[in-house]
Amino acid sequence: MMAGIGHNNGPTLERGQSYRAYQWRRAQKQMMPNTIPLMIVRMRLRRAAELGMDYKAYARIRQASGQDIMGLLFSSNALRIIGDGAKMPEAERRALDRVKAAEKLSLVHLPNRPDQVLQANPVLDATEAAPRFTDSWSQMRERIEGFIRARKLPGSQLVIIGDAPLESDWMAAAKAAGYLPAAEYFPHQAG
Repeated sequence: MMAGIGHNNGPTLERGQSYRAYQWRRAQKQMMPNTIPLMIVRMRLRRAAELGMDYKAYARIRQASGQDIMGLLFSSNALRIIGDGAKMPEAERRALDRVKAAEKLSLVHLPNRPDQVLQANPVLDATEAAPRFTDSWSQMRERIEGFIRARKLPGSQLVIIGDAPLESDWMAAAKAAGYLPAAEYFPHQAG
């Protein structure tokens, strides 16, 4: 029966409405399990290890984005490429060497040059100049999105790993899946 003029579309006054609503919620809950199947958990544990991430960080980012992670974008600060050296320390190189089935990218801060860093660190797939702290939001976004687009990688499948306050803004600029502080990705840096 259709509601007539003056009806406020409030709750129905039919008998049994609350019981039907209860049954509906119960049926929905039974259809949606509260736990992830063990096989999926094992696959995700394996994928987290392939990315060099702990499971909690991977699961948190995966849940928020709804997609798998296909790339890791490191700042040169996170990789400890600081000063005019261009080469990352051995511990960071070993960690990146274990990453499987994901792009390993870096945004390089001055005084280093992207080509110099890429040549000194063959474990990286690509490098680009990092946005400067004087860049506007749109300049930062254009630089990061251009770099990601050139790699044919959607930002939503990328995790930013940084080590400076402004680097966390790269996540929003790239529309990335998540951001991790360098010490969370490289536990040896925390100590």
